Amino acid sequence: MLSESTLQRFAKEVAKYPPDQKQSAVMACLAIVQQEQGHISNESERAVADYLGMPQIAVNEVTTFYNMYNQQPCGRYKLNVCTNLPCQLRAGDKALAHLEHKLGIAMGETTPDGMFTLQQSECLGACADAPVMLVNDRTMCSFLSNEKLDQLVDGLRAATPAKPNGASA
Repeated sequence: MLSESTLQRFAKEVAKYPPDQKQSAVMACLAIVQQEQGHISNESERAVADYLGMPQIAVNEVTTFYNMYNQQPCGRYKLNVCTNLPCQLRAGDKALAHLEHKLGIAMGETTPDGMFTLQQSECLGACADAPVMLVNDRTMCSFLSNEKLDQLVDGLRAATPAKPNGASA
């Protein structure tokens, strides 16, 4: 289930900790699996648990606690809109509604073309820049307005190559 390159990356993460504390690398190992497979399946949780010598339920607790881990396949672009109070007070609910309308999906859904998944997120730690959104768990978008959201979505669509002969994204 895990490729040789994945195991090599795991080994680099585990090496950062004392030998009796290799479970400390669980978050990094899950991130590696997600980068390579797109989401964390039960099988990949089991493989991480076996590699780190810990119960699978302990890995599952990490996967389900943090919203950065996808437990199901997501679109090419995962849009996590902050729904915490500071963002809501600065029109975060309007930004979310605009994205739902523009993408034609509701929170928690993926567009039929597999391009976008829209999710809610708890505080992203950028309250002064509210409302905010995180794209693919890496890129923060701040001071969201309908115009900025339109530019972002349209730019991502334009930058993504068309699928050859109906292949999935």
